[in-house]
Amino acid sequence: MPGSTAGSTQGDSHDTCVICLSSVTERAITSPCNHYTFDFVCLVSWLQQRSTCPLCKARVIAVQYDWRSPTDYKSYAVPRSQPPADSNAHHSRTDRPGSLFAPYGLPSRPRGPRRPYSPPIEDVALRRRREVYRRQLYSLHIGSNRYSGYRDLSPQVIANSPEMQSKARTWIRRELRVFTFLRADPAGSSSAAATTSSNAEFLLSYIVSILKMVDIKASNGHAENLLAEHLGRENSKLFLHELNDWLRSPYTKVEAWDREVQYQDDAEAA
Repeated sequence: MPGSTAGSTQGDSHDTCVICLSSVTERAITSPCNHYTFDFVCLVSWLQQRSTCPLCKARVIAVQYDWRSPTDYKSYAVPRSQPPADSNAHHSRTDRPGSLFAPYGLPSRPRGPRRPYSPPIEDVALRRRREVYRRQLYSLHIGSNRYSGYRDLSPQVIANSPEMQSKARTWIRRELRVFTFLRADPAGSSSAAATTSSNAEFLLSYIVSILKMVDIKASNGHAENLLAEHLGRENSKLFLHELNDWLRSPYTKVEAWDREVQYQDDAEAA
């Protein structure tokens, strides 16, 4: 990418995204053709349907995003095979029963001397979050008022608030651990750890970008459509509901939100 553009910040760009025809807010760059007039969310959504550059039609092997300088950015490898652009394209593997909690394609364990078995330390909070998705539980709504501390949010509020973006990242980073398929290397290679980091970091940036551009509670379901390819339709709907509940809440620690958030089962048990 040209040095003058790569070095610019994401917020001071006057380029127009060639996909949505609005101003570029979070730049993404196609590799290897290096076209850069794309918003991150728009380009990734385009590549979910086809793996070619919207401008030159060359094959895109990676997306560069989160630009801070010509040498400081992140890169996401575009999967070689893309889903067909038909009515079923938005359904991902996570819509199949059980697939959310069963990693696939993990590399075989190398042979070596056996070590004494040590039971894993259970993450109670993570187990609870997995149960929420397994049973499709939705947190109960709390009204926005000065007594509850909850408030209504908009994409503009989030886009203009680094504190809200940081709060979103804190919760998203923990919540993505629920989806164990993000920890698996679909190619069955020895790079599962690198794949985990790449998938999670990419989705983290992608979801924050969606929050800054799209109302995640809008009735048109646009945010859900953008996320469904990665987490599955039902999981995406629940994920966005829970994320909205967290962002509206007065809590700054995920642990505090975990203690206070309520579900229908909790209310009935009380």
